[in-house]
Amino acid sequence: MTPLPPHLSAVFPLLDLIGIAVFAASGALAAAQLRQTMVTFAFFAVITGTGGGTLRDLLIGAPVFWIRDASALAVCLAMAAIVWISPRGLWRPRALDWFDAVGLAAYAVYGAAKALRFGVPPLPAAAMGVVTACVGGILRDVLAGEPSILLRPEIYVSAAALAAGLFIGLTLLGTPFGWAAVAGGGAGFLLRALAIARGLALPAYRR
Repeated sequence: MTPLPPHLSAVFPLLDLIGIAVFAASGALAAAQLRQTMVTFAFFAVITGTGGGTLRDLLIGAPVFWIRDASALAVCLAMAAIVWISPRGLWRPRALDWFDAVGLAAYAVYGAAKALRFGVPPLPAAAMGVVTACVGGILRDVLAGEPSILLRPEIYVSAAALAAGLFIGLTLLGTPFGWAAVAGGGAGFLLRALAIARGLALPAYRR
């Protein structure tokens, strides 16, 4: 595994926790929309927050992150509790989409970066960014009985691919990690935000 430069040793885990937190919040919000119990809130938060990262770690041969470090589960449970005790009017109807958009961008960059650190070549590393960013949300939708984002035309996976791909491309060009992460994550979030606000979608098969 490639070691991180000293000045990034704190930023890298922080990016991971941000992705986990916002995805966990989106999972808890999905449970709130279904008027479920606290147990369901916690389960949805954990599955959504850790699902993509778990599959990524299994595929790249890394120790599964939440087994080695309890902070990931703690963050998921904390987000479930925050959503549970918050006044219902605090969360706007599309809050789940916006939390999911932030998590998508942050986790796509983090997943791609972690894959690179474990010696994965650039193209598969970008794919690992997409897996990290998308699988948790897909599992959340399946559990909630909603149509999977993969079966809807709106831009979602493409935004994760943009974030991961731009981050890796800039890194290969020698851009400092921090700037590459901000550029990749920002571009992915902007594309997803436009899809949410303007209804941008990919063209469907018409033959």
